[in-house]
Amino acid sequence: MKKTAIIGLSGGVDSSVAAALLLKGGFEVVGLFMHNWEEENECGECNATQDFEDAKAVAEKLKIPVYSVNFAKQYMDNVFEYFLTEYKAGRTPNPDVLCNREIKFGYFKDYAIRMGADLVATGHYADLKQHTAEDINLIRAADDNKCQTYFLNQVKTGQFENVIFPLGGIKDKGEVRKMAEDWGLITAKKKDSTGICFIGERKFKEFLSGYLPAMSGDIRDTGGRVLGRHNGLMYYTLGQRRGLGIGGVKGEEQDRWFVVEKNLSDNVLVVSCGEGEELLREGLDTDGFNWIGQQIGNTTFECEARLRHRQPLQKVIAKKTQAGLQLEFKKKQRAITPGQFAVLYLGDRCLGGGVIK
Repeated sequence: MKKTAIIGLSGGVDSSVAAALLLKGGFEVVGLFMHNWEEENECGECNATQDFEDAKAVAEKLKIPVYSVNFAKQYMDNVFEYFLTEYKAGRTPNPDVLCNREIKFGYFKDYAIRMGADLVATGHYADLKQHTAEDINLIRAADDNKCQTYFLNQVKTGQFENVIFPLGGIKDKGEVRKMAEDWGLITAKKKDSTGICFIGERKFKEFLSGYLPAMSGDIRDTGGRVLGRHNGLMYYTLGQRRGLGIGGVKGEEQDRWFVVEKNLSDNVLVVSCGEGEELLREGLDTDGFNWIGQQIGNTTFECEARLRHRQPLQKVIAKKTQAGLQLEFKKKQRAITPGQFAVLYLGDRCLGGGVIK
């Protein structure tokens, strides 16, 4: 008897090919499309509408059923509210990370299991190695450029049980598009989705200002000199160079300005000019740490880390603390950003991640 694999069919090329690979692997495949955001974009369009049409076209071509489920309220309560709270606190959140834990491997997976799934699949570029139900390792994808383990760093170990990633072993994204063409899938040349998870590309300032009131304030250099006005601290992140609106300043070298601090108490954006040495740090602390699989036994251990998606892996010494982990980098890191995630790796294994404090 065939096992049933329910796949999150998003209307993109990755999940389309993942569904086809499951069919090829002998599974009975069912597509499940998630509606997680219902508001229209600036053009009066809802991104989900076209994506669902594409998902239905793929399902028809593959001769599999496809259903839709609405998690818009759960997304708003568990992901988007966190997103707003973090920006209000002056941090720079990554909602895609939380979306994976709360929605895709939370509500979505639970729903699929209730539908009768033996396995739940997505189009993520990642892999899994299961030893026991309590010891499942998250493994980097064969295509390191597309590897999405960074975005999976907050998923709990148990949430990976009965999960399969059909694209984990594919070495190049070009292979995925070639397979989609060979199978005649409508998504073969569809542009990869970008922007906030399920919300898509938006004019960020206008979008965010619709939910959080912006409060303008001074832009000052590190000596306290006023150089201009900012539109609201939430619109800026450490290391940012573009969009500061600072021209040539008398007495300064004609170099680029960049953000070095967001002073919430005084509503001041602090900037500096030059190479950005002020942004270099030797280490960081995490606020908690989500271990995927068995913890490393030693209190102090060497591994590698990423502070953002696609960043080259950095060598680090990690030390367990009561609050989470303390990381010391072999090479100083630029613009370490509170609210983002520090994700650790040991070889091909993703150990998990913690919020940068």
